[in-house]
Amino acid sequence: MSASNEKISSVGKNANDTAALVWSVADDLVGAYKPHEYGLVILPMTVIKRFHDCLLPTRQAVLDTYKKVEKLAVKDGFLRKASGYQFYNTSPFTFKTLIADPENITENFRAYLNGFSDNVQDILARMDFDSQIKHMDEAGLLYQVITDFCDARGDFSPEKIGAVDMGYVFENLVRRFSESYNEEAGAHFTSRDIIYLMSDLLVAGDDAAFAGGGVSKTVYDMTMGTSQMLTCMEERLKQMDAEADVTVFGQEFNPFTFGIAKADMLIRGGDPNNMQFGDTLSDDKFGGYKFDYVISNPPFGIPWNREAKEVEAEYKRGSAGRFVSGLPAKGDGQMLFLLNGVAKLKDEGRMAIIQNGSSLFTGDAGSGQSEIRRYLIENDWLDAIVQLPANAFYNTPITTYIWIVAKNREARRRGRVQLLDAGACGMSRRKNIGSKNTDISEACRALAVQAYGAFRDGTFEGRDENGAVIVVKSRVIDAVDFGYNKITVESPLTDENGSPVLKKGKPAADASKRDTENVPLAEDIDAYFEREVLPYNPHAWIDRKKTKVGYEIPFTRTFYEYKRIEPSEVIAKRIAEHEKSLMAKLRGLFGEV
Repeated sequence: MSASNEKISSVGKNANDTAALVWSVADDLVGAYKPHEYGLVILPMTVIKRFHDCLLPTRQAVLDTYKKVEKLAVKDGFLRKASGYQFYNTSPFTFKTLIADPENITENFRAYLNGFSDNVQDILARMDFDSQIKHMDEAGLLYQVITDFCDARGDFSPEKIGAVDMGYVFENLVRRFSESYNEEAGAHFTSRDIIYLMSDLLVAGDDAAFAGGGVSKTVYDMTMGTSQMLTCMEERLKQMDAEADVTVFGQEFNPFTFGIAKADMLIRGGDPNNMQFGDTLSDDKFGGYKFDYVISNPPFGIPWNREAKEVEAEYKRGSAGRFVSGLPAKGDGQMLFLLNGVAKLKDEGRMAIIQNGSSLFTGDAGSGQSEIRRYLIENDWLDAIVQLPANAFYNTPITTYIWIVAKNREARRRGRVQLLDAGACGMSRRKNIGSKNTDISEACRALAVQAYGAFRDGTFEGRDENGAVIVVKSRVIDAVDFGYNKITVESPLTDENGSPVLKKGKPAADASKRDTENVPLAEDIDAYFEREVLPYNPHAWIDRKKTKVGYEIPFTRTFYEYKRIEPSEVIAKRIAEHEKSLMAKLRGLFGEV
């Protein structure tokens, strides 16, 4: 098994085991907290313990430095250098010394938390953890909870559990918390195998990604959750070039997952200011920023009514705004994130973003959804769409797609869009995690990337690590073939004698007989009308003022394969043979009648 496959398979078990241990703290919260409130304690405490275990080796150096610089106006730089991280804690307490004094646990714990640098205290404030300390104190639980986190099996030091694996522990905890809330856990959680495929597709189409030395790349996730897409993307890029300079940026509006993302950034030594809190649609924290890569899994089917005022104002800014092409129906904002990502790409930038099936076809000609598709296709930015296997996500069995958007496509791909059906390119899991029973293993990923790179019609076959057949189907389609003119066909209004009613010398239209036709964009409208309409309605005409251009991506129809029905005589013969067999069994059971 390859290193990446080992990580994909092992991280699930490691994260599950560690998270299960941490979640067992919930046993002590029963009574004082409702099940859906357990995460309010467990998530912040896990973040605090992770900080604690990271800082433990340099704790004395920080305390010694603090004595020297305590009275200085500016001391953060000295303390960060002493801790070896972008954060520190000047409190003399550790978790072990805290539980050594049960009588003063609340006062001492608050003193310990107050010793953290401001960036950590901001995280805890976002999680409103002080109110939970008060609640646990009043319920007599605080000492026991801190004791639980002192369990030797809960060692979160970097030597025991790496950054990516710790990120997945957080993701697992968030998933448990979300499930207890009946929330969509997938809003936070995208598994490593899917992120690796997205990363490989991004780099596979970027000829200049690692050309020459001094590679420097920026990566942005507009709905970063706990930042695991960014972490895995960075890891993947550095696997390809260990010396690559990768800087990640992300925005998140859930205070718990944002806190985890910022904590992860602090621990990994990145700039915590690159992690921003707020609603991306209504409060963009990265205005004016452009990135090499955008990678994201925005929520599906979530209304954007809450952000409507700001989004509509942004739309009115036209080309100066993020939503220049149009606004989707308010019942689902996922295509707004698609537009936001496009606006954040550099002139040679590339984006991989997850969408569900509705983005392919919902919305008639002239609608916001159709106009967004038109914007991408007519600008020649839509590079490829990859259908993922069903049950690849933890929270949903629905079919999902990776959209690859590229601002500067290689010459051979221009003017065309590649559709890849990788629905049969997944490896079955031995054990489900939520709805997820399929992994995109290394062999699956390699086959999908091979088909993408080939950029031709065809069926690509291989075998997964278990020896099962995997398949990716590819179709390359001229971009214009996704478009159509929606024409309005009018028929004359007639009087009681059947004669056309005239208005200003022209036939009046009968609204009850009005019809529409979708004419392929590459076809002449008049030729289509003469062939398809006039033979059946010779007095009809086209109302040219009502013609609209629309775009849709008929993914399912593109890959549909007609299966010929068996001849009736073959079916009848099989039925007769079945009846004969059944009668023979009945005679054997009951004897001759």
